[in-house]
Amino acid sequence: MVMLALACAFALCICSGIYLGESIHDASIRAFLITGAITVSLAVLFHLIGRRGKTKLFRREALCAIGLSWILAIIIGALPYALTTDCALSDAIFESASGLTTTGATAYTNFAEFPKSLLLWRSLSQWVGGLGVVVFFVAVLSSLGAGAKILFSNESSGKSTDFDHGRIQSGAFYLMIFYLGVSFACMCAYKLAGMDWFQAVNHAMTTIATGGFSTETNSIKHFQSPAIEWVAIIFMTLSATTFIYMIRLIRGQTHMMRQSSEVYWFYGILATSIGLLTLFLVELTGNILDHELVRSATFQAVSIMTTTGYTSADFNQWLPPAKMLLIILMFVGGCSGSTAGGVKVIRIVIALRAVVRSVALSFRPNITIPMRTGGQYLSERAIHNVILFLLLLVALQIFSMLFVSTLEPELEFISVFSCVQATLFNIGPGFDAIGPSENFQFLRPTTKVYLSLLMVLGRLELFAVMVLFIPSVWRRFS
Repeated sequence: MVMLALACAFALCICSGIYLGESIHDASIRAFLITGAITVSLAVLFHLIGRRGKTKLFRREALCAIGLSWILAIIIGALPYALTTDCALSDAIFESASGLTTTGATAYTNFAEFPKSLLLWRSLSQWVGGLGVVVFFVAVLSSLGAGAKILFSNESSGKSTDFDHGRIQSGAFYLMIFYLGVSFACMCAYKLAGMDWFQAVNHAMTTIATGGFSTETNSIKHFQSPAIEWVAIIFMTLSATTFIYMIRLIRGQTHMMRQSSEVYWFYGILATSIGLLTLFLVELTGNILDHELVRSATFQAVSIMTTTGYTSADFNQWLPPAKMLLIILMFVGGCSGSTAGGVKVIRIVIALRAVVRSVALSFRPNITIPMRTGGQYLSERAIHNVILFLLLLVALQIFSMLFVSTLEPELEFISVFSCVQATLFNIGPGFDAIGPSENFQFLRPTTKVYLSLLMVLGRLELFAVMVLFIPSVWRRFS
């Protein structure tokens, strides 16, 4: 099903390319035809191999399906780049991983010169990756039963209890409908703000996916349009808010507003960050407070915290406290159950509350202090899992920085840190050598492949990929 979804995406790129003036003899169209044929062949092969297999999935098999689906999708998605452009295979893999994981980092300096069909694939890969190919396939594959809950919760940063009575297939279907609706609204808004239809379609897909790929080298800055920037701000913010929360509000379930503490924290952190960045920009420029400074601060705060990675200014030139604040926002990310990356606000909130509780218990060890979020009590296991995830993520970041600095000894510390931060948390741009006006092309092929793996680890939140490399998981209970 995942391969068939990709084949449909490639077919759309072929039809769009021909409609926009490309020929069947062009390298881009031939590349998509070859890739589509390979993808359909793999779909048929997998169907033949698994046609007699059991339809029931357990957690181990579901995690394996997610991890392998993403890795295979990235390899398949790299073929159009490799067959169309004169580039190294590592560049193609990096670009494909950046697209499907909605990271938005690029290994190309000349992507604006790509054929229209390839530009569309860059954007479409992020749109598909926004909710995840596995969620799309869960929505249409009703025979999975309980296994669908595992696929959904591990792929979409959501959980099965977010839907009434755990109806995952119908829940994922509603998510797709909402996703399509918001994408269409964003496309129309961009068109009204001044983009042409091709730009509007591409930017709508990468905005709703919080991916950040643009058809222009200078990203949103290229348009020099306050209207376009405000459209991006609004839809980036919506896309980083829990989708299920918005769906229930649309249905009239207003009681959700009292229970969704994560959403309040998200908007509170975002508003505070915008205020601080505005003050830093006033200090940097020496100008009085005006609309342009507020818009610039708002755009970059929203773009970074939602992990979209659009740029309207070179924040690499901002004051150190402003850059430090952006680094913190990169780490925090958006809400769970959204297309945004990062640690997710709810984990930060739980971790902070756990710290406060631990301090209180150190003075009063005999009392019981329960923790609640979203109107529900948290079990000790849930709190432990959050702390474990954060520790594992920090450990991976430290190891990755050491590994990347070994591969790239000429890079400064901030560049190494940015490479890891921008890919592991699915941000896109960073600081110094990979600042908002730079790209990842200068890195060695091994480094690009490793950073591609970090993108997948960050997108699938570690476990669905790490389970593939732990032999004991496959030896036990078999």
